[in-house]
Amino acid sequence: KLARDEVTKETWTTSLGKEFGNIAQGDTKTGEKGTNCVFVMTPAEVANIPRDRTVTYARIVVDFRPQKEDPNRVRITAGGNLINYPYELTTRTADLTTSKIVWNSVLSTEDAKFMGIDVKSFYLCTPLDRYEYMKMPLSIFPEHTKKQYKLEENAKDGYVYLEIHKAIYGLPQGGILANKLLRKRLAPEGFYEVDHTPGLWKHISRPIQFSLVVDDFGIKYVGKRHALFLLQVLHKYYKTSIDWTGGLYCGIKLDWDYENGYVDLSMPGYIEKVRKRFQHDLAKPQHCPYQPQPKKYGAASQDPIEPDLTDVVDEKRKLRIQQIIGMILYYARAIDSTLLPGLSSIASEQALATEDTEQRAAQLLDYVATHPDAVVRYHASDMVLNIHSDASYLSETRARSRVAGHYFLGTVPKAGQPIQLNGSIFTFTGILKFVVASAAEAELGALFMNCKEGKIVRLILEELGHKQPPTPMHCDNKTAAGIANDTVKKHRSRSMEMRFFWVTDQVKRGNFDIQWHPGLENLADYFTKHFIGKHHQQVRPWYLQMNNSPRFLPRAAAPSTLRGCVGTLPDGYTKAGPLPRIDPYLSRVKSRVSCSATVPTSSYVGVSSQLLATTHRLSNHRPLPMAMAA
Repeated sequence: KLARDEVTKETWTTSLGKEFGNIAQGDTKTGEKGTNCVFVMTPAEVANIPRDRTVTYARIVVDFRPQKEDPNRVRITAGGNLINYPYELTTRTADLTTSKIVWNSVLSTEDAKFMGIDVKSFYLCTPLDRYEYMKMPLSIFPEHTKKQYKLEENAKDGYVYLEIHKAIYGLPQGGILANKLLRKRLAPEGFYEVDHTPGLWKHISRPIQFSLVVDDFGIKYVGKRHALFLLQVLHKYYKTSIDWTGGLYCGIKLDWDYENGYVDLSMPGYIEKVRKRFQHDLAKPQHCPYQPQPKKYGAASQDPIEPDLTDVVDEKRKLRIQQIIGMILYYARAIDSTLLPGLSSIASEQALATEDTEQRAAQLLDYVATHPDAVVRYHASDMVLNIHSDASYLSETRARSRVAGHYFLGTVPKAGQPIQLNGSIFTFTGILKFVVASAAEAELGALFMNCKEGKIVRLILEELGHKQPPTPMHCDNKTAAGIANDTVKKHRSRSMEMRFFWVTDQVKRGNFDIQWHPGLENLADYFTKHFIGKHHQQVRPWYLQMNNSPRFLPRAAAPSTLRGCVGTLPDGYTKAGPLPRIDPYLSRVKSRVSCSATVPTSSYVGVSSQLLATTHRLSNHRPLPMAMAA
């Protein structure tokens, strides 16, 4: 289409010729040097293609990448779905959680810095262990490429056949072969990939580590000479693009402030791209990502959610819903975790998507359009993993329960003292696959799921060099905490799902320290339910970096303080929802102004008078305690 348009024809045919020259033997028009990945075959050679190989198709991908040296990008990729590769295909690559932990480690290590390296043609430099074959229509090639490679003479039945000698994009074996070759090349220089964390590399003696995602190196180094040593090794085999500022990695913008010990993560412009793709117009601001069920009271509050009886949508509309989920999911995992509960619920319905599912997907687009540029901030810390675990009983359709976990790096919490907050490195949201019999079983299931994920995060931290004490884990259900700590007599609880009791073993091994704390201070509560828009506005500063985001979470008083005829709190116990509410319209400057306490502060403990003097103002729509400022 672009090649046929008179306005864009010259730009994109030139780019196509350049890309073909890149994977072949060069391009005379642009001067692009070839990598000898593919060779044009003659009709006689086509007849001798081995019978166990499938001739696959070529897929041409175009994109505009303004941050690249040549913004008009064309990639020729092989149709990997037709290739039957008989050997192992799994490639070890770092995930988002590993990268986030590396960024936290940079801030928390003295004199450490972060840089990025993009290896050019990383896959294209890898020889194949067996040749593959691909064909392309003769008609799509630009004239100068036809002449250079004599394509009209070598074409057969209107197609140009190519023998693939080195990996190109789309080959299923390209990743693992490139990874093996990199390991072989770096090993003599002292670099190795750690045992249990895919994509995390270290050096045997130098203070340098890096995460590897496809061809992007995210490097933590202490001392520039060590980074230069890695560059020297890579330049023996690869061409690289170097970013000493470490400002962009895996599509995430990183704004480093080493002096003040923090980094801001964002993806500016990403939501605008999503809206353009789906031709989305925002009619009015939307502050709720997923419409909650109407609130019920009394015995009816435990009733299962009614099934969705609206009409099922056709395949085209269902595909659109799935595409919306897919595009927003990376953004949610990378930056805006407030989207995850809604995404999880919509994703669970997408296989049999209905008109109601479609409306919920549209509401999700409205929400991200209203809040398009979220920011997560990481601060220097002691690198101690903290987990808040929670569950909501019968909060999903078909009598299922939702579980969640909020993971961040900070210090070991001390009783009665505020909790030091940090940006989330991982947020677990899920739905238990089977129906549980009680809220306690749902909470124990949440502990089980979070301990499983927590063990993986602990491994990453320890392999990066940050030894972990027993991981402090918040739980707001005393029965589940008692079962985990083996402090309650197991009688009726023996009927609970057998696997959940694995948590008890992990506590005895010293991997986790599960303690009961009031739900008022449980950061995972937000991810276990769907709330109205007003609630989202008031608690967003706890999870995302905003001009009124607090740095500490005050400790809550237990409901047991109500026992007795007098009570133990000077102002009495104030029942409230989880987390203090923060007025979304207050600026950082206003929120630091000392204000008179018109609400009881006794429901939160461990807040000194000096800290209260610099407390945030809270919205006064309900009597809630005050949150502590940075």
